Amino acid sequence: DYKQAGHIVDDEVHDVLVRGLPKGVRLTSIMDCCHSESILDLPYTYTVTGDLQIIETSKNEGIATLVGAGTRFLLDGNKTKAITSIKEGMKHLMSSASGGNSAAREKAIKTRSTEADVIQFSGCRDSQTSADAQIGGQATGAMSYALITSLKKSKNQNYTHLLKEMRQLLNGKYTQVPCMSAGRKLVLDDTFAI
Repeated sequence: DYKQAGHIVDDEVHDVLVRGLPKGVRLTSIMDCCHSESILDLPYTYTVTGDLQIIETSKNEGIATLVGAGTRFLLDGNKTKAITSIKEGMKHLMSSASGGNSAAREKAIKTRSTEADVIQFSGCRDSQTSADAQIGGQATGAMSYALITSLKKSKNQNYTHLLKEMRQLLNGKYTQVPCMSAGRKLVLDDTFAI
């Protein structure tokens, strides 16, 4: 379990599920779980307006360092090492929040881009939790419900419209913000396909 082996980090998830997928393969991942925005560690994240945002390596490194610091402290109780790691993790996060640098962007694109069509819908941003819900008498994840409802409403939506529709369904009911990311640049006017 995680107390002995540590947390599963996004680098490991990327290496197991994404890295090495060949051209022509399509992976559509639906991760309706807490802190899931960068769970597949993909280099391209899209906003509701369809604008492209590059997720910089320094943000992911910061998150991984902070999780590791907490785990280290729980396992060995070494406060000094944990504090050093927390400071380093915060430094990475602060540099990504202020726009980071083009070298980090280039590294993310170079090391995390894919030949395959890899699309990820996540339940929320990395800083958020993903809600469980009771809708129509059934237990479901709020984002899963929004995705299914959006696809039932219109089967021929482009990527931007689908993400926008999902966010509108949750707006005012839940604080989470569903996210979409990809292993390479998407043509956002193309019809969404699983």
